[in-house]
Amino acid sequence: MREVFHQSLEDLQAQLVEIAELVTVSIDKATRAFATSDVSLAEEVIADDARIDELAVTLDERAIEILARQQPVARDLRIVITALRVSASLERMGDMAEHIAQLARLRFPERAIPKGLKGTFTRMGELDVEIARTLAELLRTQDLRLADAIRNADDDVDELHARVFEKVLSDNWKGEATATVDATLASRYHERFADHAVAVAKKVVYLATGDWAVDEEDIALAAEAQEQEETGSGHA
Repeated sequence: MREVFHQSLEDLQAQLVEIAELVTVSIDKATRAFATSDVSLAEEVIADDARIDELAVTLDERAIEILARQQPVARDLRIVITALRVSASLERMGDMAEHIAQLARLRFPERAIPKGLKGTFTRMGELDVEIARTLAELLRTQDLRLADAIRNADDDVDELHARVFEKVLSDNWKGEATATVDATLASRYHERFADHAVAVAKKVVYLATGDWAVDEEDIALAAEAQEQEETGSGHA
């Protein structure tokens, strides 16, 4: 029974990785559709979001069944609860990618990116894709060094997000009302995507350390201890 239980926990982790990988594909397609007004790519993102939602619901049902049947405690309980929380955040990340794709479809055949902001949104898109890939790897390996990388990339997204608002609120902004709305919404979606990734990273750190109130130094120390443990195991 214990082996079956641990297999169930491993299955939860594997499904989280699967969802994260789908989210990575989704944000990659969405940001490319937004940049190039590729409506067919945008339609793919919108249609594929149902698959992300379906997997998230399935994972939640499995987690709840484990709670009901196995009544886990200590770290095992943290794993199940963390899986439920991470699933919700990944589902929201999929929604953010879908929203970006919807903007691209809405403005087709025109480009959704307002003039003067192409470089900013291109970089935000690249960062979101990088964050998503790193997050999938973090969920796969639980390498805590990746949590720091996600947080640092999120800081860059936040800076670009602030730059968009500075641009549209400046006296030099000549965009029409629709361009202003598109810019602020798209920037918000990119920023929220990264924020959800940071939230997931924090949950993985919590799973490893058992502590929500950790800072960068704590993560670095935990990652160092993790690396030493892995090295020691390898020597053994």
